[in-house]
Amino acid sequence: MNTTVASYNLNEEEEKKLILREYRALLRALKTRIKRGDKTLLRRAFEMAVDAHMNMRRKSGEPYILHPIAVARIVVEEIGLGIRSTICALLHDVVEDTEISLEDIESEFGSQLAKIIDGLTKISNVVDLKANTTVQAENFRKILLTLAEDPRVILIKLADRLHNMRTLGSMSREKQLKIASETTYLYAPLAHRLGLYEIKTELEDLALKYTQPDVYVEIARGLKETKRDRTRYVNEFIKPIKEELALANLDFEIYGRPKSIHSIWNKMRTKHVAFEEVYDLFAIRIIINSNPEKEKDDCWKVYSLVTNYYTPSPDRLRDWISVPKSNGYEALHTTVMGNAGKWVEVQIRSKRMNDIAEKGLAAHWKYKEGTDHQAQENKLDQWLVNLRDIVSNNDSDSLDFIQDFKLDLFTEEIYVYTPKGEMRVLPKGATALDFAFDIHSVLGARCIGAKINHKLLPLSHVLSSGDQIEIITSSKQKPSEDWLSIVTTAKAKARVKYHLKEEKRAIGNNGKEILQRKLDHLSIPMSAHNINELCLFYKKESSLDLFYSIAVGALDLRDLKEIPHTAGKLHTPFRDIKNDIKGLTPEEVLTSTNPPKGTELIIFGEHSDKVLYKLAACCQPIPGDDVFGFVTAGEGLKIHRADCPNASQLLAHYGHRVIKTKWAKNKEITFLAGIRIVGLDDVGIIQKITNIVSGDLKINMSSMSIDTKEGLFDGSIRVFVHDREELDILCDRLSRIQDIHTVERIEQKND
Repeated sequence: MNTTVASYNLNEEEEKKLILREYRALLRALKTRIKRGDKTLLRRAFEMAVDAHMNMRRKSGEPYILHPIAVARIVVEEIGLGIRSTICALLHDVVEDTEISLEDIESEFGSQLAKIIDGLTKISNVVDLKANTTVQAENFRKILLTLAEDPRVILIKLADRLHNMRTLGSMSREKQLKIASETTYLYAPLAHRLGLYEIKTELEDLALKYTQPDVYVEIARGLKETKRDRTRYVNEFIKPIKEELALANLDFEIYGRPKSIHSIWNKMRTKHVAFEEVYDLFAIRIIINSNPEKEKDDCWKVYSLVTNYYTPSPDRLRDWISVPKSNGYEALHTTVMGNAGKWVEVQIRSKRMNDIAEKGLAAHWKYKEGTDHQAQENKLDQWLVNLRDIVSNNDSDSLDFIQDFKLDLFTEEIYVYTPKGEMRVLPKGATALDFAFDIHSVLGARCIGAKINHKLLPLSHVLSSGDQIEIITSSKQKPSEDWLSIVTTAKAKARVKYHLKEEKRAIGNNGKEILQRKLDHLSIPMSAHNINELCLFYKKESSLDLFYSIAVGALDLRDLKEIPHTAGKLHTPFRDIKNDIKGLTPEEVLTSTNPPKGTELIIFGEHSDKVLYKLAACCQPIPGDDVFGFVTAGEGLKIHRADCPNASQLLAHYGHRVIKTKWAKNKEITFLAGIRIVGLDDVGIIQKITNIVSGDLKINMSSMSIDTKEGLFDGSIRVFVHDREELDILCDRLSRIQDIHTVERIEQKND
């Protein structure tokens, strides 16, 4: 269900018919799950949602009620949840957006559904362009805490986000960038971690569509143009396999499916290749309908039949059947050499495994019976328990926590064992100290070393799959600051920070008493306001930092009596900087920087003033690039490309600092840009390059660097161009030189 409804062209009667048609489609999707009494509850939820959103419209102009119905259909059809979750999806916005209260929901549908809707309401303000960094991070923490308490809340929230992404076209460009970046930053990794691979893939593709529309269109066009050849190749490839599977009397489906646009772009970016050079544009999937007790044997039988016909790459076998991923994913992946010398990825799954791969966490509830499957459920439950333990630690910094937790979402996994043979799943790169904290926080805090495969090794030793670890402890041991550079998991980092903060707090209590005595002597109340003023004056981030610095003698309190009278004058809250920019002269905006003479950017605000700016070194934008302005703490306004490597985090966490921008027309100014060129090291190749740059196109070069090795050259040039169009023309001309293999823009400075 990947369509949007342009209902703004419909009259009132037609809209009513459309709403009823969408609701009936929802009922059809639920047909096999509806029990006695369910239909009445669903109808009541639908009517309540219709009444609540009666006069509301979406940005596209369509009736708002179509959104909760669409979210409910995603919940049922694409995630696989049931009646209760459907009701919650229909009502997910009513408490926040209308006069209906949580008490009304509880009296009508019971406390359990009210609790889920309460969870959805609490995290609904995550998409808040005006929220500051701390609020954004704290909202993300709320999402994860809700996930740990009742996974259905986040599953419905993911459905809500997916529909918002599918209908993002009607939003402003600023909101498109913000919401798409936030999706890439948190929601796609969460969908991945919960095993919702189809939804994760679509979220990534849609985010790319809005953050880098040119890239998205280019790859989509390439897939469309190669579809006929791809289909012909897939049919030829699977023909002998189908015959072998039929002879083996297996009930199966086999088909080829294209890789996602995002995964193709990621390969182009990391491998530095063009679309035409991405060899694995598709994967072959084989799904067998097998009894649970025979499915593993049948999957290996299919693997044997495939590799009897096509030669496999030994190092590309991924066995997630014997040891499934911790999010429940099970499959055999192998890469084989197909016709015409092409490597082809083959994925082998049972129907049950495929359901879990597509519907993740929700599908586990469907397949609870059976010892092996119950073990998998416990494995996922254990991850949720760990998540609850991490998120519930309110003393850790929210922003740091989100950064640490994100590392756990996408990393590969290793499988290690306790001395008694219990298997534990950890992210790749985990250390012995991570393992200790994974077992128990007290064990981690007292860890002094480990015996790994019966050999004594330090805390920092990086574990490998199959290792057996025995933790050695001491009652005198306690966490230290350098442990943060040893541990890699979010759980371990959170516990180490907690212990360090507890120790700091104990010392800080002495500092608090010292400050209390000083303030009492000056007859100044120790109020929250005055403590905040002191933190600003002494440039401390928190009251704990202030108290700790006083306790260890790092602050001089002799001028304390002057601070209440002057502190307010010494600090301008950062939240005012963005507003202060409007109406100021360029010199007043960036007094501490020296931007290139004559550079200017139009800032859309109340005054639409032209102000000075600096170009971000991380992405080196030039006129013609899709950009946004970002107000920094010390360097004024910086301009980033929308596809900047740092854009996702900036837009997701610092939306209140983002200013809508576009380039002013000025052909007199040039900007420095970099180009990477790879090709055969032929005689005269450098002269051909310089002839085009300096001779034909009259573009000035800043520098040129060429490395050659074994008949290949890899070089970079820095040129002064007026805009992106001029840079694109240069890249196109260079790519036409014989023996040039790759020409691409350098994303960021190497110096």
